[in-house]
Amino acid sequence: MHVPDVSVVVIVYNDAERLPAAVQSVLDQTLHGVEVVIVDDCSKDASYAVAQEFEAAHPGRVRAFRLPENSGGCGAPRNHGIRQATGTYVMFLDSDDVLERNACRNMLAAAERTGSDLVSGMCVRVHLDDRWRKTTEWYPWIYSRTRTLESITEYPDLLVYDTLSTNKCYRRAFLLEQGLEFPVGIHYEDLLFSAQAYVSARRITLIPNRVYFWNVVEKASAKSISNRRHEIENFVHRMEIHRRVDELLAAKGHTALKTAKDTKFLKHDLVLHLRDLPLLGDAYRREFARLANGYLAGIDPAAYENVNHLQAICAYLLGKEDWDNLLPAADAMANKGRLSSPLAERDGRVYWCAQHIDSPVEAEATEGRRILDVTDQGFHSTPLSALRLGNRLVSYADDGRGTVTLSGAVVNPLGRIRPDAELKASLEFRARRQIGVRSFSFPVATVRHAGDSIEWTATADIGSTVRPLGIIDAVWDVRLKLTAGADWITTRVAVGGVDLEKATRLRVRPRLTRLVSDRFEPEMTRKGNLSYVLTAEGPAAVRTRTLIDSAMQGKAAGVLKRSLRFALKARRSIGSGEQKVKVYHEVFSKLPIRKGTVVFESHMGKQYSDSPKAIYEEMVRQGVPFEPIWSYAGARPTGFPPEATLVKRWSWPYLRALAQAEYWIDNQGFPLALAKRPGTTYIQTWHGSALKRMGFHEPRTKAQGKEAQDRFQTAIDRFDHFLIRSEHDTRTLARAFRLRDEVLLRTGYPRNDALVEAHRAEAHSGERVRGPLAAELGIDPEKKVLLYAPTFRTSPDGSVEGFEFPFDVEEFADRLGDRFTLLVRTHYLNSVSLPPSVAGRVIDVSRYHDVTPLLALADGLITDYSSVMFDYAVLDRPMLFFAYDYERYATDIRGTYFDLKEKAPGPVVATADELLQALAAFEEADAKYAEARQRFLTEFGEYDRGDAARQIVAKFFTRSGK
Repeated sequence: MHVPDVSVVVIVYNDAERLPAAVQSVLDQTLHGVEVVIVDDCSKDASYAVAQEFEAAHPGRVRAFRLPENSGGCGAPRNHGIRQATGTYVMFLDSDDVLERNACRNMLAAAERTGSDLVSGMCVRVHLDDRWRKTTEWYPWIYSRTRTLESITEYPDLLVYDTLSTNKCYRRAFLLEQGLEFPVGIHYEDLLFSAQAYVSARRITLIPNRVYFWNVVEKASAKSISNRRHEIENFVHRMEIHRRVDELLAAKGHTALKTAKDTKFLKHDLVLHLRDLPLLGDAYRREFARLANGYLAGIDPAAYENVNHLQAICAYLLGKEDWDNLLPAADAMANKGRLSSPLAERDGRVYWCAQHIDSPVEAEATEGRRILDVTDQGFHSTPLSALRLGNRLVSYADDGRGTVTLSGAVVNPLGRIRPDAELKASLEFRARRQIGVRSFSFPVATVRHAGDSIEWTATADIGSTVRPLGIIDAVWDVRLKLTAGADWITTRVAVGGVDLEKATRLRVRPRLTRLVSDRFEPEMTRKGNLSYVLTAEGPAAVRTRTLIDSAMQGKAAGVLKRSLRFALKARRSIGSGEQKVKVYHEVFSKLPIRKGTVVFESHMGKQYSDSPKAIYEEMVRQGVPFEPIWSYAGARPTGFPPEATLVKRWSWPYLRALAQAEYWIDNQGFPLALAKRPGTTYIQTWHGSALKRMGFHEPRTKAQGKEAQDRFQTAIDRFDHFLIRSEHDTRTLARAFRLRDEVLLRTGYPRNDALVEAHRAEAHSGERVRGPLAAELGIDPEKKVLLYAPTFRTSPDGSVEGFEFPFDVEEFADRLGDRFTLLVRTHYLNSVSLPPSVAGRVIDVSRYHDVTPLLALADGLITDYSSVMFDYAVLDRPMLFFAYDYERYATDIRGTYFDLKEKAPGPVVATADELLQALAAFEEADAKYAEARQRFLTEFGEYDRGDAARQIVAKFFTRSGK
């Protein structure tokens, strides 16, 4: 008898409707040597009958088995399947999921090629109740490439994150030899089985192929075992499985794996349950704390260093059973970015709460301050309007008809909403689907300061004011819009501890029909926020709704549904990037060029800054007749000139503006997919001379295929003119972008005109004029001003790393703060948060998009490899290079055009101590490096003469230039 290559064990319980799709996905495999072993866990529906039908239709390929009684989990039927399987390899499939068509072939090939006991491929979650059937890959970085492991210790992430049993192929002899079985009578059996398989396997292979489609229904009426987290028994099982895995790792001596697993427990397993805590009762919380704290006592302390601040804070406060501070933290974790605690400040540091940081026991206070420290999150310095402040409902009442009275409290972190700030507020009811009327607002009758919070009360006559369309705008969210002095804040209203069970359904008058929905019912969303749902009340309404639901199953309804799906698809398509590019080329580009129209863009719309700004302002100063259009990115444009037309990047107005513009001016690159018309002139100002290799000089670009390189070259070929500052740019940037010499404009950078003028004025008068920016920042006129402007760093995968100070700013402030004010400006791809303890001595100026005024203000520059070094050279002021990771930076995959240590016009230091020592000798370095600065400027800024913007305007925008 022929032995199958792979046996796929399909388990089923009361799932007759979906079982056929699962089994068919196995029968349709491109690998023919596959058998299907169906194990029914004593279903009460027709599941076993369906399995028998498959067995009869496919003799020899499908076998069906039924357990004598229901086991209550996945373990027993899978174990039975292992015993009945005859294939060389075994896979597992749940009845509500499907296999990718080539899954068995790809996994078998990898197993046979490498001799692995276990092969694992990528699982994809398919969100069935998402209207677009969204898919998400399960931990895709694990499966970025094919790799074979001799031991799980080579790649702990696999054990820590991918604990599924279903996206794997096991050598059956390996399972039998090791006696591997799923635990029975307990949930989360995959965690233990996978751990046992990982630590026992002699070889493991990972393949980058999709193999398993995990169908997910978030809104299912019958929750899966893993989603029934409101049941305490669910958490009991999770804890027991984790204890068994810990015992397994201890027995095998895998202490390093235990630390990684503990980190994952804090980041994932515990978080899943903590998010639900604000929505559950006291009895559940007490039992949860008892179970969790018993386990947390054995967690490796090092695991806390590998989780984010809220995860560590929640675990810590849970250990203290401090519900008053834990529940806001859990709420903040469920609602990403929400700040739900008033915070506390001690000794220049900011903490999540005041409790536990002032303990008389020194060790306890030290631990509390270490874990509860949130200074780096920047809550104390982020503009109030950019914070998502927690807003907890305190009371809820209605009149039984259509009027509701709500009271709540908005958190006031560190008292940042001052007691003298004038308060105004409105309550907004907004349809989740933005169709027809967008929202209805009600004035808040009472809003007042109350210590750590802002309390408010509002009465809303929903019945006579809110007019939903009905059916299609069934869900409405509630927001509070608060104005506090010059600040405005919008918050969602969280239900908190208010019981909505006794709330009355409010009468409403939908515009479409009252037969289907005529009531607003308050409910708590999955994240704990207040919403209203349109429902029906009364026999007539219920009967009408039943008739409509029934009609929606008929033939006419089928036509209607297909038409609706087509319309929705067309609507999605018209807003897609692909469709926009098509319309740009086939429609907008056929419209006439609008003479005098100039589209400006800086750093892909993120800023009003740099050379495009300098050219624009020179055109305005000279009174050039033109129509300015500025591109912006993000939700709200800030800082852009009011007289210009603003268009959001990639919006329809943006595309039309580019298609009809006479000039494009930007410093980075308009979208690569958009061709420039022959009648449009593209002036590329660029954004800095190059230290790192660029364009076609980069190994990554060279490694791309010809098609990708051709697309890149086509986008670069749109440049009609490219501004350069020196012949260094000709040798580097121009060659890197394969630019013809006639494209190059040897004008210098318009953004540096102001710096050249500042240097000339200073040389002429002999004194430094700081200007209004120094006063705006509150800088002591007796202190020198240093600007720290580092560039960004990238990870091996090319992603931008978060910014962390490479030196202690508090130490700088303590040692040198009486002589210097340090301005910190991160790259626009990064952000920074300074502790309150350095206020006035160290100032974050990252929000100032235009770096030129900051360079003009600074008496000295501290940088690493940022191109601001080339701009600052124009001022002939001291520079200091803090190159703490120079070897990594200079020798990484991109490389540099020259050795910074050889050409730097200032000290190059590698440690924080060397940095502070060099700053202490600031004046000495000024004189010592004077000649080096002149050589540096001559080589890298020879064309910066202070008239770049005037040259551009004269050449392109004045009659003499025409």
